[in-house]
Amino acid sequence: MNRPSMLVWHRSPACGTAACVEVAFDDDRVLVRDSKHPEREPLSFSTEEWRAFEAGVKAGVFTQQ
Repeated sequence: MNRPSMLVWHRSPACGTAACVEVAFDDDRVLVRDSKHPEREPLSFSTEEWRAFEAGVKAGVFTQQ
C-alpha cells in the first residue's frame, strides 16, 4: 500500500460541503474515507468489491423508495 500522503483522494464534484466521501485508488485496493476525519483509517475494498458497489449504484440498488 502506498503511504497515505502519496495517495490522491477524489471527491464528487456534486459535494458542496465538507461532509463528503473521498476515494483513493491504491494498486488493487480502493480506499474510502470521510472527508471530515481524514486522519482516521480508511475503509479498504478490493477492486472487485468496488466494481460490484458501482454496479449496484448504477442499477439503483441503494435508492430509497
